[in-house]
Amino acid sequence: MTNLNQPDASRPAIRSVLIALMLAIFLGALDQTIVAVSMPAISAQFKDVSLLAWVISGYMVAMTVAVPIYGKLGDLYGRRKLMLFGMGLFTLASLFCGIAQSMEQLVLARIIQGIGAGGMISVSQAIIGDIVPPRERGRYQGYFSSMYAVASVAGPVLGGYMTEYLSWRWVFLINLPMGVGAWLVANRTLVGLPVPHRKPVIDYLGTLLMILALTALLLGITEVGQGHSWRSGEVLALLLCAVLGLALFVGHERRAPEPLLPMHLFANRNAVLCWCTIFFTSFQAISLIVLMPLRFQSVTGAGADSAALHLLPLAMGLPMGAYYAGRRTSVTGRYKPMILTGAALTPLAILGMAFSSPHAVVLSSLFMLLSGIAAGMQFPTSLVGTQNSVAQRDIGVATSTTNLFRSLGGAVGVALMSALLLALLQDSSFAHLTGASLIGEGHSGNVLLDGLNAAPGDAQDALRGELLLTFRHLLMVSAAVSLLGLAAAIAMPNLLLRGREDRAL
Repeated sequence: MTNLNQPDASRPAIRSVLIALMLAIFLGALDQTIVAVSMPAISAQFKDVSLLAWVISGYMVAMTVAVPIYGKLGDLYGRRKLMLFGMGLFTLASLFCGIAQSMEQLVLARIIQGIGAGGMISVSQAIIGDIVPPRERGRYQGYFSSMYAVASVAGPVLGGYMTEYLSWRWVFLINLPMGVGAWLVANRTLVGLPVPHRKPVIDYLGTLLMILALTALLLGITEVGQGHSWRSGEVLALLLCAVLGLALFVGHERRAPEPLLPMHLFANRNAVLCWCTIFFTSFQAISLIVLMPLRFQSVTGAGADSAALHLLPLAMGLPMGAYYAGRRTSVTGRYKPMILTGAALTPLAILGMAFSSPHAVVLSSLFMLLSGIAAGMQFPTSLVGTQNSVAQRDIGVATSTTNLFRSLGGAVGVALMSALLLALLQDSSFAHLTGASLIGEGHSGNVLLDGLNAAPGDAQDALRGELLLTFRHLLMVSAAVSLLGLAAAIAMPNLLLRGREDRAL
């Protein structure tokens, strides 16, 4: 049996592990996007729209909350067990999703599926921290970022074809052969992972407080993203619960003998700045993935299929930036230059998108490609920087905290940008011309397109011009927010990654 944590670990062994981990990342990321296209078919079968949004949101909330818990448990019990558990739970829940007979059953199965996916994504990246020295991690994490990008493109395409020609149930059932295959490969290849020898002490109270606080926070953010006002009683109650829960969690973690999230990590300046960077990178990337197809669809009048293709340059740029940054980081041993370059490129690319019309396909695609490259340069390098700045015993929890900030950045980005879009439309002539009340009416994309389609034919050209200006202002705000990520990158110490430790890779 090859111990993957020893200097004699072979390149084929590392490659076998990498294949298993990339497949796990792909499956977890794919189910964030593949379901969206099937929502109308699911709604039509169950004749229930009240819980429809939670088919996606339930998965995302459960996955985000589960990530830090898996990270700590992996540090305590070893990552192989947690990886196999997450894969098995994800695959079993996919079966339950595929055979669900009501909307309630489907939402419950999606929540369980999200819990499994949180383990697959979090533990996969922590395993790389176990078996690959920091100097080499950039290119491996770049491969993982490529899986995210491929999943973002493949998800809507696969979901559309399977819903159209088979059934929406196959969107979930397709995970069964892939999930079983990934589990078997992982079971065979992860046997050499290190196993902790310290006696595990589980922080049950800290776990409960974190689940309650993060769930309340994400539910509140999701409600805002779905069109509810920040000032509504429901949203304010959720955010208040989140603040109270987080305060209690921090107070408890300071006194816990084996904390779920050690507070000393937040005294690590480099780790905190890496988390800030990845938060704002995810804020931009995920909100652009949501908003740019909507901008293209509303301004040009194109269909959803053309809007998805319009997103392709952004999705292509992510693996390009991740691959280049990973290779350069491995060669130079420094990750700050890549993070700083990506952070500086982001506001310039977003401003370019703001001032280029969606009708100018080549120019708009160029700026979208640059945005993808900028984000790709920051995702893997921020994770490598975090892992490099913590002790080996904290690799799992540091990695899961990085993924937590990544998920929170995406959730906050979509919620804030969607809420701002509705507010800008409400204050523009769009609301007056369409006669629509935009605040609190639901998802911003549905409100926008429904209002546009309801307008008289002669007024639609004027509305599209108004929408182009509104999206320009929205993207200018997004570019301004990205400057916070640039500030974090500038403040980041220019540390040298730990070396290869004479390991042949």
